[in-house]
Amino acid sequence: MKRICFLLLLCLTICSVEAQSRADLLLEQLLHNPKYVLVVAHRGDWRNHPENSLPAIEGCIEQGVDMVEIDLQRTQDGVLILMHDATLDRTTNGHGRVDEHTYQEIADLRLKAMHGACLTRNHVPTLQEALELCRGRVLINIDKGYQFYDEVVALAEKTGTQGQIVIKSGVPLQQLSQEHPTALDALVLNAPRIAHGEQLSPTEVGDRGLLYMPVVSIDRPESVDFIAAFMKARPVAVECNMNEFNETARQNLEQLREAGIRIWMNSIWGSLCAGYDDDRAVELFQPNDSWGWLLEQGASIIQSDRCLPLLKYLGQRGCRR
Repeated sequence: MKRICFLLLLCLTICSVEAQSRADLLLEQLLHNPKYVLVVAHRGDWRNHPENSLPAIEGCIEQGVDMVEIDLQRTQDGVLILMHDATLDRTTNGHGRVDEHTYQEIADLRLKAMHGACLTRNHVPTLQEALELCRGRVLINIDKGYQFYDEVVALAEKTGTQGQIVIKSGVPLQQLSQEHPTALDALVLNAPRIAHGEQLSPTEVGDRGLLYMPVVSIDRPESVDFIAAFMKARPVAVECNMNEFNETARQNLEQLREAGIRIWMNSIWGSLCAGYDDDRAVELFQPNDSWGWLLEQGASIIQSDRCLPLLKYLGQRGCRR
């Protein structure tokens, strides 16, 4: 009888583990394992596929990336699509503003690859299509989408991806509380439990609303008050951009580290990380003087255009456990 009970317990444990999706496991890492450095793919795997496309997202998942960053625009008839620019010209064979075209008009276009170098057979995806592709497989960071917050929430609920999404913006706390109080409520409700190391399940996170992340240029004087306002709310992370590493940036990073709030840094362009960027790591063969420097400043989320070499580097540094 004891053996039968043991086997039943073992089967239930295995089933419970199997029921956890990869996205659930990544969310646990994001919320509860500060030593695990997450890698975010900027606009998807755009070096091999059109940016903000479904193949670009699929490529990230295959590479083992933790989170994919996407951008949103809204069509004339109210459909949210994946696109960085407000116009169609750079990334498609269309012309003009996105909000002056219907979804069907845009769906008939084709996407360009490598920042316009060639035309592909890929089409512009809707946010709903992207969320369905990502469901259970990868975390999602929505940039250039704060103005569509309520619509994103509705689509997240429809697709069952609430616990996978981090939406961000650079608006001050007071503006966030006025425009989207549910986003602030989610921060405040999550904060005490996360601060005390309690485990929030993906379902609980989703029930409390999307995860929200403030974005700030930490080398500017006004960033001090901006960050201070968000400290009690304890956002999942703060995206820290800096053109130069000055005393203001140093103090802001120190405050975030002491508070135990994750620091998101962008290595995509030197102007966002004081010159410690991807190209320095890969083209100049100086990963310790670029990605390594970001880690020294406390970065535990890095958005990159060079995800594969970054994943390898972090693995060698023991930052992926």
